[in-house]
Amino acid sequence: MTLFPDTALPAAARHRRREAPAAASEALKDKALEIHRRLCGVYECPIPYFHSLDPLSELISSLLSHRTRNADSGRAFKALRARWPDWTEIEAASVEEIEATIHGVTWPELKAPRIKAVLAAVQERVGALTLDFLGDMSVNEARGWLEAIPGIGPKTSAAVLSFSTLRMPALPVDSHHHRVAQRTGLIGAKVDVGPSHAVLRAQLPDDWSAQKLYDNHEVLMLHGQRVCFHRSPACGRCVLLDICPTGQVRKAAG
Repeated sequence: MTLFPDTALPAAARHRRREAPAAASEALKDKALEIHRRLCGVYECPIPYFHSLDPLSELISSLLSHRTRNADSGRAFKALRARWPDWTEIEAASVEEIEATIHGVTWPELKAPRIKAVLAAVQERVGALTLDFLGDMSVNEARGWLEAIPGIGPKTSAAVLSFSTLRMPALPVDSHHHRVAQRTGLIGAKVDVGPSHAVLRAQLPDDWSAQKLYDNHEVLMLHGQRVCFHRSPACGRCVLLDICPTGQVRKAAG
C-alpha cells in the first residue's frame, strides 16, 4: 500500500477532492439514487450527525465499535476517556488495564492491544497524537494514510473522515448497509464489506456532499436495522419491495 506523507499537503493541494471510485453502470446509479430517495423519505434526511468527536477520538471509537452494539462501545469509549482524559496517557497504560476498562465490548482482548498499537503508529508517523491534518488531504489520500496503519480497513477509515469533526465526503459501509445493498442488487452476493465501499461509492454522484453521503449510509443502515433484518426481513412493509430482487423472490414464495 502506498504510504502518504506524514504531514499535511502543500497549500496548492489543500482542497477536498471526492473519492475517485471505479465506474458503475447507469442502471445501478439510477437504482442507487432511487433507493436513496425512498429511504430518505422514510428516515427523514438530512440526518443529524451522532458524533462530534475529533478524528483521533473517532478512530478509537470506531475500533471499539467493531461487531459491538453502539451502547456498549459508547460506554467503553466514555470509560477510556474517564480513566485517561488525554490519549497520550494511554501510552503508559498496560494492555491489561485497557482491556479491563473496555471489557463490555466484543473481543476486548484484541481491541486493547490494537488501540495501543494504533496510537503508537500515529505518534511515530506524525510526532503527535492528532489526525486533524487529514482535513488538508483528499478523501482518497486521507483514507490511504489511515489504512496504511495495521488494523485499519475501509470501514474504519471512512468512518473517521465522515463521522468526525472533519466531515469529509467518505462513504462508510457497515453490515446492515451491506446487507440492504446486497438484497436490493446494488452489489453481488459475493462482494464482501471491504470491497463494497468502492463499488457503492461509484454508484453515487461524484459531487455529493459529506452530508449526502452520510445520509446514504445512515438510511441504508437504519433500514437494515428496522426492516431488512438478517433473519426474516419485513418485506411486507418495505418501501423498496418493488425494486428488490430478494423481496420479490420472497413475495412469490408466499
